[in-house]
Amino acid sequence: MATRGTAGFSPYILFTRAEWARLRASTPLTLTLEDLERLRGINERISLDEVAEVYLPLSRLLNLHVVAAQELRRVTEVFLGEPATQAGAASAETIEGGAIPGTAAKVPYVIGLAGSVAVGKSTTARILQALLSRWPGHRRVDLVTTDGFLFPNRVLEERGLMGRKGFPESYDIRRFIRFLAELKSGVPELRVPLYSHFTYDILPDEFQVLRQPDIVIIEGLNVLQTPPGASVFVSDFFDFSIYVDAEEAHIIRWYVERFLTFVGTAFRDPRSYFHRYASLSTADAVMAAERIWRDINSVNLRENILPTRDRARLILTKGPDHSVNEVRLRRM
Repeated sequence: MATRGTAGFSPYILFTRAEWARLRASTPLTLTLEDLERLRGINERISLDEVAEVYLPLSRLLNLHVVAAQELRRVTEVFLGEPATQAGAASAETIEGGAIPGTAAKVPYVIGLAGSVAVGKSTTARILQALLSRWPGHRRVDLVTTDGFLFPNRVLEERGLMGRKGFPESYDIRRFIRFLAELKSGVPELRVPLYSHFTYDILPDEFQVLRQPDIVIIEGLNVLQTPPGASVFVSDFFDFSIYVDAEEAHIIRWYVERFLTFVGTAFRDPRSYFHRYASLSTADAVMAAERIWRDINSVNLRENILPTRDRARLILTKGPDHSVNEVRLRRM
């Protein structure tokens, strides 16, 4: 382990992949190759070895945090004179097992996950969801993407924001904050609008329904941002936050590779919003992808997303082959 930063200090503890892998301890690998095939994104290369060395230690850390939060809630209930859940402190075995008998998980533990377009946030979120749901004590793990809180295309068009989709101003932040406030207030049932990457728009009258989950993962581009003048931030509702990082040169290549895959698959459907790209030659498709990156995604990354990286509790840094080679954990 080492530290990095100005004058030799950093608020983070730096782990190589090998150092981080040792923190897995005895956590069992509960995913199969078939599971991984369903979870990974387009053109992403991730192995069971990486799950074991990177994501299992992370799931163990998160499980410990979740159980500690449950115990803290129990202590608060005792202080407030609310119905007792269970007296006494939890043992180490109980904590590692992931369950404190009698603890009432009325409010979900919320994990924020941020990073650039095409960096692999969605795959990271899905793997964490699968692993965390296999720990006893918090089986119900929901994944919510911020895409559902984008304004519909008609609103973006009215406001001249179609070219700024994914930028902070393209989201219905008031609705998003209201959802998070209700989530953290223990509202029994919540609905999240659904977004289609195929039609590139909010699906009318279609929703994801959350019914008192134990853990909620919130995945999106700008979830760690602190807009000037705002009194409440999205990240105020997070119990833990993760940033998926990589050099922009690597992300551009991954974005172009993914775009080319879509040109030969999803974009060929006449109903696809991006059907106009289906007839492009490979060279023209590369040029189109690089232009979109330069004009939109790179600007958003540099102005809005990357500046939030050091607000995360944990940073996963990827190398050119899409695998995580470094982990930084913020000191408490």
